[in-house]
Amino acid sequence: MMLCGSLPVAWSQEISNPPLPETSPTASAPSADSDQAPDVTVFSHDFSSRFWLSGQMNIISQGHPAFPAAYSGPNSLQPQAQVATSRVFTLYTGAKLTPSTEAIFDIESAGGHGLSGGAGLGGFTDLDVVRTPNLGQTPYLARFLIEKTFNLGGGMVESDRDFLSLAPSLPARRLEVWLGKFSMVDFFDQNSVGSDSHLQFMNWAVDDNAAYDYAANTRGYTWGAVVEYDDRAWGARFAEAMMPKVANGENLDADLARAHSENFEVEFYPALLRGRRSALRFLSYVNHGDMGSYREAIEGFLSGRDAVPDVTLYRRQGRVKYGFGVNAEQELGHELRVFGRWGWDDGRTESFCYTEVDRAVSFGGDLGGAHWHRRLDKLGAAFVVDEISGDHREYLTLGGKGFILGDGKLDYGLERIFESYYTFHLWRGLFASADLQHITNPGYNRARGPVLVPSLRFHADF
Repeated sequence: MMLCGSLPVAWSQEISNPPLPETSPTASAPSADSDQAPDVTVFSHDFSSRFWLSGQMNIISQGHPAFPAAYSGPNSLQPQAQVATSRVFTLYTGAKLTPSTEAIFDIESAGGHGLSGGAGLGGFTDLDVVRTPNLGQTPYLARFLIEKTFNLGGGMVESDRDFLSLAPSLPARRLEVWLGKFSMVDFFDQNSVGSDSHLQFMNWAVDDNAAYDYAANTRGYTWGAVVEYDDRAWGARFAEAMMPKVANGENLDADLARAHSENFEVEFYPALLRGRRSALRFLSYVNHGDMGSYREAIEGFLSGRDAVPDVTLYRRQGRVKYGFGVNAEQELGHELRVFGRWGWDDGRTESFCYTEVDRAVSFGGDLGGAHWHRRLDKLGAAFVVDEISGDHREYLTLGGKGFILGDGKLDYGLERIFESYYTFHLWRGLFASADLQHITNPGYNRARGPVLVPSLRFHADF
C-alpha cells in the first residue's frame, strides 16, 4: 500500500494552520529569510502568480542485516539481509480561477519496493512504499480539487502559499470547501514536526496516527469533500469520502449509500508557553464498508468450518469501524519542537485501509540546524509503541493473516520503534537524509527481531 499522502510540509512551518498575523489584503511574496523563498527550490518561482507549478522527487533506500526469527510466515518481515528502494515523483499544478476559487491538479509516479514487499510491520519503515508492485510506475492522478473560500469577516491574515493553497492571504474567519480527489492526511492529523516523509521521519507510525484507518486506495488517495472552518485560535474540519472495495484495494466504491467514511477534527492553539506556539487536535472517524470481523473469522476456524482463520470470508457490506486520535505539538525554544500522538480504533473490524495497528502512542521532536550554522538542516528523533486488539491478536496467533501481517503464529508483544534522522541541505532545493530505525517485536512478535534499519534519502524540490 502506498502511504505517501503526507504533505510536503514547508521546512520553516512551525504549526500546521497556525493563527497568523494580520496583513493587508495584498500580501507580498515570502521574504528572503523564509524557507519557502526561491533558494530552497531548484528553480525560482513567482510567488505573485495566479498559477502554481512545482515538483518533488523522493528516493529512499533502506536495508537491514539478518536478524533472529524463530519462524516466518506469508506476511513476515523476512529475516535475511535485504535492501529495497522506493521512488516517488510528483508534479503539483494549480490555478486561482477567481479571488476565492482555486483548482488543484497533481500527477504522481511511484515505483520501487519496500523491505519484504511492504509486509511484516505495523509501523512500516517507509511511508512511500507501494504494497501492490504490479501497479507499476505509470503516472496517475494524485489530486484533482476545486477549492472555494467563503469570507466570514475578521480581516485578512498572511498565508504561506503551497500546493493546496495558492492565496498569499486569507480571511481570518473563513469557510473552505474542497471537492475532488485527495489524500485524507492532506487535511487531517497533520503535524508540522512529524507528518512529512520527504524531509522528516520515514516510518508511517511516526508520520501519521497508525490507528487512523483513513479512507484510501492502495496509492493512499480517495474521492470526497472536505469542509473546514478556521478562526484565529481554533478550527474544525469534516470530510465525507469513498472507501476501497476491498482491503488495501486499488478501486474505490462509488456507491456512498453502502460504503463511505466520515472524518471530523477540531484543533486549538492554546497559549501554553509564553511566546511559544502550541497546537492540539482531536480526531474521530467512522468507516462503513465491506469489511470482515476478526471474531467471526476466529469462530469459523475454531468450529472447524475453515482450515485457517480468514477474515475475508466474513466480510459484510455496511460493517462499521471507528476510532479516535489526539495530536499535539509544542515549540519549546528556538528551533526546538516536540510532538505526540495517541490513537485508538475498535479493533473488532479488520484493518482495511492504512495498516494493522489498533492502538498507538508516539512522541518525539526536532531541532533546527541554525544552532550549528546550518539553517535548513534538521535533526529529529521519535519513539512509537503500537498495539493490536485482543480479537486481532488471537486471529494472528491462530494463523490468520491480514494485508500487512501474518507470521503463521504469534508470540505477542508490543511493537516498539525508535527512529532518528538528520537531514542535510545540499543546495537550493536538494536535500539528503540519513535515518536509523530500531524495531523491537516486529509484527508484534517476540519470536522475531529486533531489527535495525538504516536508510538514505535523496529529496529534491523543483
